[in-house]
Amino acid sequence: MPSPKSRVLPMLGAGVVGIGGYYIYKSQGSPSAAEKKFEADLHRGAAKIKSEMPRSSQTDARQEGAKYGKEIGSKIDEAVSQADKTYSSTKSQAEALAKDTKAEALKKIDQFDRTVEQKAAEAKSWFGSGNSK
Repeated sequence: MPSPKSRVLPMLGAGVVGIGGYYIYKSQGSPSAAEKKFEADLHRGAAKIKSEMPRSSQTDARQEGAKYGKEIGSKIDEAVSQADKTYSSTKSQAEALAKDTKAEALKKIDQFDRTVEQKAAEAKSWFGSGNSK
């Protein structure tokens, strides 16, 4: 009884001869046309297999890039939001401080004006109080 290995080689040979015969028959006996048709079918089959296979490396890289891009974008948005909140808080504190400082300055100016008016009135009364003879 022949071994299984010895049966495989004749079967493969018969398959190759059968495929070759098919392509020669389809190309109407022209070996060069049969070869071109065979190559075209191989390319079409390879393209179909590639299209059905998952594109793990390119797709994964794109997905990872998009994922990290979204993470970085959200962190940037969060930082900008936090900076905006801090700016708003600092701005309102500065405005309140400016308002208080302005009110304090106006109060001091009014107090100074009252003091000047009071001293002017005292000086006027002192000059006009009867020292004239």
